[in-house]
Amino acid sequence: MLVRRPKLWLIPAVLATLVALLLSLLYMGGILDPNGNLHRLPIAVVDADTGAPPPGQQQNLGAQVAQSVVAGTPGRQFDWKRATPAEAADMLASGKVYGALEIPADFTASVTALTTGQATARPTITVLTNPGLGSLGSSIAAQATQGAAHQASLAIGKQLTSSPAAAGADPTARLLLADPVAVSSQVGHPIGRHSGLGLTAFYYALLLVLAGFIGGNLINSGVDTALGYADSEMGPWHTRRPTVPITRTQTLLLKMFMTAGITVLTTSMVMVACIAALGMDATHIPLLWIFSYCACLAIGLGVQAINAAFGGIGQLVSMFVFVALAIPSSGATIPLQAAPGIYRFLGAFEPMRQLSGGVRAILYFDARGDAGLMRAWLMIVVGVAGALVFGFAMTRYYDRKGLRRLTPHL
Repeated sequence: MLVRRPKLWLIPAVLATLVALLLSLLYMGGILDPNGNLHRLPIAVVDADTGAPPPGQQQNLGAQVAQSVVAGTPGRQFDWKRATPAEAADMLASGKVYGALEIPADFTASVTALTTGQATARPTITVLTNPGLGSLGSSIAAQATQGAAHQASLAIGKQLTSSPAAAGADPTARLLLADPVAVSSQVGHPIGRHSGLGLTAFYYALLLVLAGFIGGNLINSGVDTALGYADSEMGPWHTRRPTVPITRTQTLLLKMFMTAGITVLTTSMVMVACIAALGMDATHIPLLWIFSYCACLAIGLGVQAINAAFGGIGQLVSMFVFVALAIPSSGATIPLQAAPGIYRFLGAFEPMRQLSGGVRAILYFDARGDAGLMRAWLMIVVGVAGALVFGFAMTRYYDRKGLRRLTPHL
């Protein structure tokens, strides 16, 4: 019986086992401990306090809080960026920081007023979030800034309760002085209500990758079938067309030309489904379509080049290149600053990282080049050029060596 032949089992068993192992390591390895893997998550610190320093001190309370926030948290985990209010707003609007801690202009005056009985409102430090960078990254930044603000409030409370002005205060007043600062949270850079809490950029980029990947493989198998280099099976019907005498280079050229044409349709359908049918919030729609087409095309050309070079296992290779390695290193759901170092390395060149950054810039950050769009365009150009050079170099080499796919049968 065929089932008893070891060689029949060997290759499928080895490949399936390795794929299951690698996918489990890749996908689960990046999400298990975001807080433990934090590495320099960028957060802005804004000290707008204009008050004079309290008696006997060289800095006002705003400067003291900003300094304690930066010095009081592990530098390896967070990258605190000192900024003016205008600079912080620009950082939030370009996706350069995951959040901000803002100390108001009257902070010293409002804290000092607590000890004189003239306070009209509790001093407040504001935490600004940036949901356009994803709900998890924004949440991590908010937790860090809220914790830092609370520690600063307790430090200020020690100063106030030990001052002579607080000696005669009643227990209720002393309780307020011990933790005098309130912390409020606001959205620093709002996004649309139909933006999936900042996740539409990731899923839209994933759709582009899958459209390019699946479309490229369908074109690859369809052309091979039409040229007689692969069998066609539709249910119980099995056919094989006469083999067309064609070189590998000509075949690849045909597949890439068809990819460029069919990608127009797939890109349009992705946008119709997401924006017209489902109502996804989107701006700069013409630019989004052009970007989506070029992104899908880059993936599709890469698939054709890999299939031409590796043959039967090309689909498995391209699956790892464009999907398995790309999704966990995209930085769109789990910030790369909260992932192990291997994912930060992969994110430097894996396509999902570049495409999700470009989509995010278009959808959430007014298509600003410094929000990731320029890098995405550059990597698309590099990807297209790499696919063309690699694919045609391999097919020309095979053709020169006389490595024909099949002996032509007219």
